[in-house]
Amino acid sequence: MPVDPHIAALLSVLEQSGAPPMYEGSPEAGRALYLQLTHGARTPEQVVPVAGTQDRTVPGAQGDLKARVYRPEGDGPFPTVVFFHGGGWVIGDLDTHDNMARSVCRGAGAVVVAVDYRLAPEHPFPAASDDAVASARWVAQHLDEFGGDQRLALAGDSAGGNLAAVVAQVLRDDGTPLVGQFLIYPAVDAEGEYPSRVENAKGYFLEKDTMDWFYGHYAGAWDDAKDARLSPLHHADLSGLPPAVVVTAEYDPLRDEGEAYGRALEAAGVQADVLRYDGMIHGFFDMGAFSPAAQTAIDQSCARFGELIRS
Repeated sequence: MPVDPHIAALLSVLEQSGAPPMYEGSPEAGRALYLQLTHGARTPEQVVPVAGTQDRTVPGAQGDLKARVYRPEGDGPFPTVVFFHGGGWVIGDLDTHDNMARSVCRGAGAVVVAVDYRLAPEHPFPAASDDAVASARWVAQHLDEFGGDQRLALAGDSAGGNLAAVVAQVLRDDGTPLVGQFLIYPAVDAEGEYPSRVENAKGYFLEKDTMDWFYGHYAGAWDDAKDARLSPLHHADLSGLPPAVVVTAEYDPLRDEGEAYGRALEAAGVQADVLRYDGMIHGFFDMGAFSPAAQTAIDQSCARFGELIRS
């Protein structure tokens, strides 16, 4: 189907703005632009309501990390979800993804702990992965401070989906029980060749040149593109992982690798619900205020994830 008309209108506005593409600028400029397009463009009535939020810190691999805890309406105990934001490991923070974390909290009925890991190029691979693992391990040991019971799950979008998938693999090896993973258009195969990377290389918000810019800053000096901490699709053993909800978008260059990961999980005996949303683009999970179809996709996928982790 064609691109959702509301999202097509947004793409047209971005194209007509005349702003240079992110990959032609610095990481600092990219961070500022991303914050402006997300948190800076959001009106108070567009903020997804939750029962409450709290800013705090959690331990990372080399020091404390900023984090934000979101609590849902109702009486607990609740599942606890550690959430990692997207942005190619280069841009993004707690504020750019505030509404997305709120959507997961509200839609899945879970306490969400959003973690602000270190970014590249100041902190290249595997810094983000190391921070994600360290913070999730710590939350797993302090669940009584969050959801209140032993149900722990992981979530993230794009690069954050990559980190959630990586953490799921590491915590499985630790013996830490997990009840689910919510992988929203995840980047799971650094150098894979997929039709969606060609079909959707330009004009749909996330472009191939931007992806190359992200990977270059994060892991350009790393020799092994199939390192499972960078490309979790290539882990030698995917069995025993927690059940997954994998969200993909028709007009996303990452579509095919996300779906390939879902198939690989199923082949390893892991439940994987792959939800492709036609007419959507990369980033649609933060476009519900502008697109009713995007909001429906957000609501549906968060509800499915909630069913998974509360069953």
